[in-house]
Amino acid sequence: MNLQLKGKKALVTGSTAGIGFAIACVLAREGASVVITGRTQDRVDKAVKRIQKEIGDVEISGIAADLATARGSAKCIEALPAVDVLVNNLGVYEPKPFEKITDDDWHSIIETNFMSGVRLSRHYLPGMKTVNWGRIIFISSESAVNIPVEMIHYGVTKTMQIALARGLAETT
Repeated sequence: MNLQLKGKKALVTGSTAGIGFAIACVLAREGASVVITGRTQDRVDKAVKRIQKEIGDVEISGIAADLATARGSAKCIEALPAVDVLVNNLGVYEPKPFEKITDDDWHSIIETNFMSGVRLSRHYLPGMKTVNWGRIIFISSESAVNIPVEMIHYGVTKTMQIALARGLAETT
């Protein structure tokens, strides 16, 4: 497939493993210059090397930052001031009965699954609008509409992502 990404810069959050890693690989194969993120430099370095080994000659780099925090998002933005494609993939989940989900649990999952995407989108969207080209993608889940009883807090954050994505789409 040709997604016409040659010369485009893509940032994929939460991409040292799993779905984010697979997305980063596809974007790299399509010719995008890809930046992956993870919380530790070791995991980022290992993922970059693995992509280089699996795909070959691609533009791949990484940023170690905890994007669940405002400070981590600022670090990422400072290292990468502009992108053409932003894939908000970062997410965590934890099965837990609703009655046992503390305020700290709620704050933590909202910061990670939702606010990381808010902060990055808020920064990168104006630049995309200026050049009249860009993509912001949120990796959500069917849990956004079929809230799992064992992970209500996770489902709520995925619903929030869909609402944010729809609202941002309306602004463009």
